[in-house]
Amino acid sequence: MRRAPLIATLVFSALLTACSPEKPPEPKTDATAQASTAPIPADAPVILAFGDSLYAGYNLKPGEGYPPRLEAALNASGTPARLVNAGVSGDTTAAALQRLAFTLDNQPVKPTLALVGLGGNDMLRGLPPEETRANLDAILTEFDNRGIPVVLTGMVAAPNLGADYAGRFNPIWPEMAKKHKAGLVPFFLEPVIGNRALMLGDNIHPNADGVNRIVAATQGQVTEALQKAVATGK
Repeated sequence: MRRAPLIATLVFSALLTACSPEKPPEPKTDATAQASTAPIPADAPVILAFGDSLYAGYNLKPGEGYPPRLEAALNASGTPARLVNAGVSGDTTAAALQRLAFTLDNQPVKPTLALVGLGGNDMLRGLPPEETRANLDAILTEFDNRGIPVVLTGMVAAPNLGADYAGRFNPIWPEMAKKHKAGLVPFFLEPVIGNRALMLGDNIHPNADGVNRIVAATQGQVTEALQKAVATGK
């Protein structure tokens, strides 16, 4: 059975104290309410969300995780999309690489775009950043080979892991994005980290309001990448 948390509280304790002070979540707007019921066209392009607990919706109710909330927001804003949630809590980059081909082979419709969010569990387990880099490289190569463009949602090392680890870990995402011509969200949790009002009790994973904040921060980039993929046919 996979371990559910993405990153131990100890690992992110320095980030939680160093980031912005706690602020109350913003109230839901009419647009948010409309997003919950926006219809999805039958021929909407598919976005595959391939990642760990941050995609899987750890400890959230059905429909509150990042893929379903992003899907709702995209359709409400006039960008048709169907999100397939391939997030697995506890996945390392190595475990994700092992299941990637099976996941792609069993999609009834070829994804037009993929979101890839992995690496936090590698940091939790103290795995060498060189292994994380190699696995992400292989994952992105598989998407390249299948003609599926990617937006990477990145991770950064907690300060208490030390400058050496951060210096080897943090550059992985921008360098992989450049190598594979992928889109990049440098730090997926940036809109919520350090704000306990937007986090679950573990102060690691976003709550439903936190997910909405992340969706708002990333929706524009995903929209642009999806529209480009649709227009170019890849």
